[in-house]
Amino acid sequence: MKIAFFINTPAQLHFYKNIIETLETHNHKVIVLVRDYGETLQVANGIKKAFFVYSKAPNDKLGKILSLPKDVYKAYKLLKKFKPDIVTGFGVYDAYTAALLKKPCIVFNDSEPRVNSVTYSIQFKTFIPLIDAIITPASFQDNLGEKQIKVRSYKELAYLHPYYFKPNADILDELNVKENEDFVLLRFNAFDAVHDAGIKGFSLNEKMQLIKALEQYAKIFVVSENNLTSDFDKYILKIPKYKIHDALYFAKLLVSDTQTMTTEAAILGTPAVRCNTFVGPNDMSNFIELENTYGMIFNYDNASEAISKAVELIKQPDLKMKWRDKRVVLLKEKINIPEFMVWFFENYPQSLNEMKNNPNYQNIFLEISA
Repeated sequence: MKIAFFINTPAQLHFYKNIIETLETHNHKVIVLVRDYGETLQVANGIKKAFFVYSKAPNDKLGKILSLPKDVYKAYKLLKKFKPDIVTGFGVYDAYTAALLKKPCIVFNDSEPRVNSVTYSIQFKTFIPLIDAIITPASFQDNLGEKQIKVRSYKELAYLHPYYFKPNADILDELNVKENEDFVLLRFNAFDAVHDAGIKGFSLNEKMQLIKALEQYAKIFVVSENNLTSDFDKYILKIPKYKIHDALYFAKLLVSDTQTMTTEAAILGTPAVRCNTFVGPNDMSNFIELENTYGMIFNYDNASEAISKAVELIKQPDLKMKWRDKRVVLLKEKINIPEFMVWFFENYPQSLNEMKNNPNYQNIFLEISA
């Protein structure tokens, strides 16, 4: 079997890397198409996997939209020679390209249209008619129709489940963190993606307020997609991007206005405080579940409240021990998503029919996760 993978962000690359590796060990042929966006190429180079760059993302949102036809055509020309049996990705580029190739398209996506009714809804309405299946977390509240398959997992478990991820304590030396010294990661988003239109996180002043509030209790490291002023220079995290999950595992706390890294923290047993204007009654269901069901993250749309909660948490001496226990509960209830995706690809289209007729078939993957 030949499978084409579309990867547009570092998170998507992390999601697919173990799936790709497993498929290759099963003697399937894969081709990886990567979009030059943000830190994606840097992360792609770090995993030592051959890939093709099919798109260079413009800086502005309108440019991203206008460049789509050209990017799809470039991907089409690449894949026409490869002749894939299945095309997969997170929607949009993969869907349009698969339609041109007249090949099945299987999408994984955990971003719900209701979160941003303008941009997300338009994206989903345009690509869903072109695909064959869309796999989402079970917590996903939007009904996407008969093509939707719900699984009890998160995309971040594809690379941070203990079956795949083993934290490297050497990161503490690289961070120059002393024994028993607490440290906090702060992760700030650029909000420059099309689906981020109208969304805000911490302002520049609020970012510094956050640092000043926490640094009396712990060492502070900042990861930012946007350039910050020189006042932040001494806090900038200076490690290779592919080591960020080692740092996140050992951190006492994450405070962030971004999405993916918040879920990553929870899966790794690190408390997380998230603050952006996605938060509210229409927030993404995985964040609602992680807060209300598992008590592992805290979501705010107000910076003052988020900073106050972060200070409250960092003061707790047994914080990480409590979160390790919560992590055990979470992992017992979620499936091994790479194993599921490999099974779904290898047995398609029978796998699609199997899941439609018997959604509990995925229970076998709970045993693999244990």
